[in-house]
Amino acid sequence: MKKPKQEKHFIKKPSYPGGMTAIRQFVSKHLKYPKDALDHKIEGKVKIDYTINHKGVVIATKVISGLGYGCNEEAARIVRLLRFEVPKNRGVKVKFHKKISINFHLPKQAARKTIQYHITPAKKTTKNSYTITIQHPYKT
Repeated sequence: MKKPKQEKHFIKKPSYPGGMTAIRQFVSKHLKYPKDALDHKIEGKVKIDYTINHKGVVIATKVISGLGYGCNEEAARIVRLLRFEVPKNRGVKVKFHKKISINFHLPKQAARKTIQYHITPAKKTTKNSYTITIQHPYKT
């Protein structure tokens, strides 16, 4: 008789449903760029170390390297919203430590639409009258 194969790891690690792609989508959906960072045009990465309990809830966050201007607090807030799936670990309650980098990029400004207009003198019908021609280069 063959023995049943033992699992490779005694402790199973938590995983986010959908993997890193889903985490990136979650972060981009819930990230609110801090007003102070927008005013000072701050961009960059915030690196956070966080702890996950045996239920899959983030219980602690610590900023390893940050940007300031409210970006650190916003990144920590986003990480605390994450919920992980933790498989049963033979009844052992284990805390897991992970790291994540959250990128802050300034939102792109929409190109402003301009309207050009020309004022040309009217034909000599009245003394102080003008004809205005407005050319609209964009269709809205």
